[in-house]
Amino acid sequence: MKLLRNLARRKVRTGLTILGITIGIWALVVFGSMANKINSLVAGGSTYYQGKLSVSAKGGMMGVGGPMALAVGDQIAHLPGVDVVVPGVTMTLSDGASVASMGPPPMIVTAGAGRDRGRETFLTRYATGRAISAADAGANVTVLGSDLARQYKKHVGDMMTLRGQPFTVVGILEPTLTAPDTDAVVPLAAAQKLYLSTLPPLVAAKLNPYDIATGFTVYPAAGTSPETVASEIQQAIPDVSPMTGQDFDKQIGSATAMLNSILVGIALISLLVGGLSVINTMAMSIAERTREIGIKRAIGASRLRIVREVVAESALIGALGGTIGLVLGAAIVYLANEAGRGSGTILFELTSGTAVTAVVFATVLGAIAGLVPALHAARLDPVSALRYE
Repeated sequence: MKLLRNLARRKVRTGLTILGITIGIWALVVFGSMANKINSLVAGGSTYYQGKLSVSAKGGMMGVGGPMALAVGDQIAHLPGVDVVVPGVTMTLSDGASVASMGPPPMIVTAGAGRDRGRETFLTRYATGRAISAADAGANVTVLGSDLARQYKKHVGDMMTLRGQPFTVVGILEPTLTAPDTDAVVPLAAAQKLYLSTLPPLVAAKLNPYDIATGFTVYPAAGTSPETVASEIQQAIPDVSPMTGQDFDKQIGSATAMLNSILVGIALISLLVGGLSVINTMAMSIAERTREIGIKRAIGASRLRIVREVVAESALIGALGGTIGLVLGAAIVYLANEAGRGSGTILFELTSGTAVTAVVFATVLGAIAGLVPALHAARLDPVSALRYE
């Protein structure tokens, strides 16, 4: 209570100082939550590529690119160190798919339906319904990601139009906070026909819809690294682009790391300004309380006690600003996510770690900012302080 009374002596000045910390923490929470979302997507991609690699046509990546004949997959399957090759077709949900979210746009992807022979380690769980099975090979059925199902208000048994064709929803995935949340999973044959309809008529007329893929997922044999297999593929088939987990981390991870640094850097600059305002506030407070400090020193208060009191006041300013900033930042994150949830645009992910770090950082920053004025107060000569006007 004593600390609060001291801060309340100059309500406007203290309030403005707390506001400075609040703005900095608000920025840290919002931009940190945005960075968390980016990191979740990158982590999901890293997990997906663990122990395997993706092969696309030259110039493509992550299974998205120009059409390739299924015979290319047969070539890959006969290379040394290759265990299983699974053809796939990946395309955007529509030509005008939005890229407003932090992840890729909504995509149509294919289900392995047992083709991976149990090698797939990136497993998804179903909120309702079931997975696509081998029995669905000739059917127009789909499994929707959680965000996609919410965006289109679909449930198991409903019809979902994918690139002009009706599909029956047989399952809805649980949220993963990564790319599958915006995926529509369909059997390979259905995806092949949909993909053929996206190609120019002159190109499509020359292709057999059941003999094309946009990529292949390759599982190395036991004891063989994905990088070794990627090297074999590049030497044997120069017209394709293999991507391993290491390649994904280099190409995507490095770019997102730079973006994260920029986002957090902006927030830290805001906090630095708030810290300087704490120094200014505490310095002015000490100047106004010079006689009071002199009396405390005269009646026996130690220098350590003076330092402790001043630092405690500045730490309290930081804690108050941090708490208010966290509440405001969390409110912005929640409202923004709820506003975009209907369209599948989830930009933020506020974690408990980010929340705790924000408040602790603000408190520590306040304490450090008050340390210089505190040391100055502790060095005041009692006699000179008592004479101060």
